[in-house]
Amino acid sequence: MKNTPLTERHLALGAKMAEFAGYNMPIVYTNINEEHMAVREAVGMFDVSHMGEFIIRGKEAMELIQSVTSNDASKLEIGDAQYSCLPNAEGGIVDDLLIYRMPEENCSEGERTYMLVVNASNIEKDWNWIKSHNTFDAKMIDISDSSALLAVQGPKAVETLQKLTDVNLSEIKYYNFVKGTFAGVKNVVISATGYTGSGGFELYFNNSDVVEMWDKIMDAGEEFGIKPTGLGARDTLRLEMGFCLYGNDINDSTSPIEAGLGWITKTKIEADFTSKDIFIKQRAEGVERKLVAFTTNERRVPRHGYALVDAEGFEIGEVTSGTQSPCLDKPIGMGYVPKSMAKVGTKIYYQAGKKQLEAEIVKLPFYKE
Repeated sequence: MKNTPLTERHLALGAKMAEFAGYNMPIVYTNINEEHMAVREAVGMFDVSHMGEFIIRGKEAMELIQSVTSNDASKLEIGDAQYSCLPNAEGGIVDDLLIYRMPEENCSEGERTYMLVVNASNIEKDWNWIKSHNTFDAKMIDISDSSALLAVQGPKAVETLQKLTDVNLSEIKYYNFVKGTFAGVKNVVISATGYTGSGGFELYFNNSDVVEMWDKIMDAGEEFGIKPTGLGARDTLRLEMGFCLYGNDINDSTSPIEAGLGWITKTKIEADFTSKDIFIKQRAEGVERKLVAFTTNERRVPRHGYALVDAEGFEIGEVTSGTQSPCLDKPIGMGYVPKSMAKVGTKIYYQAGKKQLEAEIVKLPFYKE
């Protein structure tokens, strides 16, 4: 099991640690609700250095990315970020990822540079998948082991981080980034992205600087009540927004069209990416099932793997994600159901032991500021 360079900090803060994607990661420091609400109302910081980062560089770097991802990377200007996915050959999802169009430093004429940020559990899988499609003039570099990533999220993130940089953070638009000096460290990617729905930034830099960076951010955020935040709260925050988690809500057998990710599946572009024909057909003919969101007034939380059933007790799907929402103070969940039962307001049931508990399909996001 791997450690991030911040493991000693997490232990000193009393974090409950557990294995996640091959890494020893902090799940919770105090309690999930407290950390969750810190992000919603003030600021929290996550160590997500376990994520994977690949550099794709060359004269045909964009062509390689276009061939393996579902969104349209040709639209990216330097300083843009984009959410996308890697479709497999059967219309499923190898992984979801972020694509960054990087400054053209150390590039020859006509070359471009991109950074792909992938899920920790899929680093080797994604690398091998992209490499198997690299018939282009593009060089691939895996910088995952040398890269650190801190996510500083919440309405007080700008005020916290602005103390540590001359970059005007309020000018960085959502899904844009700049490279600048931050906390004395040069060439930090300061990205207005995150997976919480409460705003903030993600900082990419060399992992040799991460301990000092963590300490400086914690000091800068002290007046705002900054809290170290574990993967437990990261999960409840993303689920309140209805963001998909790879391995739960999306995987190798789920289509992005089924998963409500049609907006990152650009079937009208010229690029012929993997499974494009399958997605065109799904758009034309419809899909048999859809990922839906639901809430319940029951006390028992729907858990991943619980069966979803109809009023007659016939199984129609299963819960992919579920939790007790700290902001709504009620259980919430997501799961796949037949298209005919996917309308907002439809009553469905989740099987908890011998009990069938009523839920209602709702529109995402669960949490609205």
